[in-house]
Amino acid sequence: MKVGIMQPYFLPYIGYFQLIAAVDLFVVYDNIKYTKKGWINRNRLLQGGADAVFSLPLKKDSDALDVVERELAADFNRQKLLNQFIGAYRSAPYFEPCIELLRSLVMNEETNLFRYIHGSIVQTCKYLGITTPVEISSGVPADHAQKGEDRVLAICEACHADTYINTIGGLELYSRERFSQEGIALQFIRSLPVEYKQFGKAPFVPWLSMVDVMMFNPVDEIRDSLLPKFELI
Repeated sequence: MKVGIMQPYFLPYIGYFQLIAAVDLFVVYDNIKYTKKGWINRNRLLQGGADAVFSLPLKKDSDALDVVERELAADFNRQKLLNQFIGAYRSAPYFEPCIELLRSLVMNEETNLFRYIHGSIVQTCKYLGITTPVEISSGVPADHAQKGEDRVLAICEACHADTYINTIGGLELYSRERFSQEGIALQFIRSLPVEYKQFGKAPFVPWLSMVDVMMFNPVDEIRDSLLPKFELI
């Protein structure tokens, strides 16, 4: 049983979906502190040959709240966000199928930040043909009062994991020896360079939202050639 655990991110880069595809069970945190100025509710798209940020506006609230306790702003203009994608990608080769997915994700009337993002993750996986089950962390019977590595191990043990796969950024955070003591192998996933034809002759802009990948590549190409472009170390 290979398990991955991550914060929720709205339309993140391809590496996030590579991790989901690489594991047997993906756990997404809902009961974890919202990270201000992080990437939970924002990412980047291609606009005029350069990267531009898109974001989900949030209701003003305490920075101490968990993600699941945060709400989208009452004046969040979903159509304006959708129009940002339309304006950026209307000439992309796979605009039609991708914009239908985005319309479903962006126009979702859910107001809770976590549930809004969770829905987008699940639907994007379905679009890409990723069949890995996505579990919500609060539904895992583990001690969620624990922190850091201890909490990850508790979740892994509750999910009967024999392997935990983390993003490459976790190299400095987690100990292979500690995981091994609990009978769990620890691996790290590193995305390899992914490049494809974007608009015109401008230099390729890497590591944008998964939306960019989907706008310029057919689903079977993404699934068979781009999602497997990673290494486990």
